[in-house]
Amino acid sequence: MVTEPNPSVELSTNGVGPWQGEWPSEPHYDPVLLERGDSRNVIDRYRYWKMDAIVADLDETRHPFHVAIENWQHDMNIGSIVRSANAFGADTVHIIGRRRWNKRGAMVTDRYQHVIHHTDVAAFVDWTRANELPIIAIDNVPGSVIIETFDIPKRCVLLFGQEGPGLSPEAIDAATDVVEISQFGSTRSINASAAAAVAMHNWITQHVNFAK
Repeated sequence: MVTEPNPSVELSTNGVGPWQGEWPSEPHYDPVLLERGDSRNVIDRYRYWKMDAIVADLDETRHPFHVAIENWQHDMNIGSIVRSANAFGADTVHIIGRRRWNKRGAMVTDRYQHVIHHTDVAAFVDWTRANELPIIAIDNVPGSVIIETFDIPKRCVLLFGQEGPGLSPEAIDAATDVVEISQFGSTRSINASAAAAVAMHNWITQHVNFAK
């Protein structure tokens, strides 16, 4: 006997089984998930919801900052950066360079996150100018300012480079500002995905009103 695959394939340690009791009637619920359970990597609010319903709901509350990543070396950090962008409610993730990217670290969060591809830095810059979004590059290069003292624009694109080489010269030249994360140890740099998470959280602390 052949059974259909469970659409809840995003295995996590916090899944839920089949819905107990009378099923809800709201259209955002997925009847297959209600029947079989939901093991996706989503917060409890979205348990048993259809994927497109989750995306539509997130679209109501996404923050006005974007995240961009140069993709010249198939960096494994890109997936983790996409996952953090989803966690912090970024509007859109932009992949610059190679269209294919390593999605393993994304933990399937890319299904709920808007992702746009740009063939090169020039195409990305054209998009930012058309949408009047300043580019805030994150890299510890000469002339950068520390992010802890920098006022991140509410509407902007946070731009990250590859693990190791960092941002390309073209990306640095295109940036409105270049900022770095303060470090106090012996290492020259921190992991690219960790740096991205720190930068995004800096945006959150500056622009989200937690008193509401």
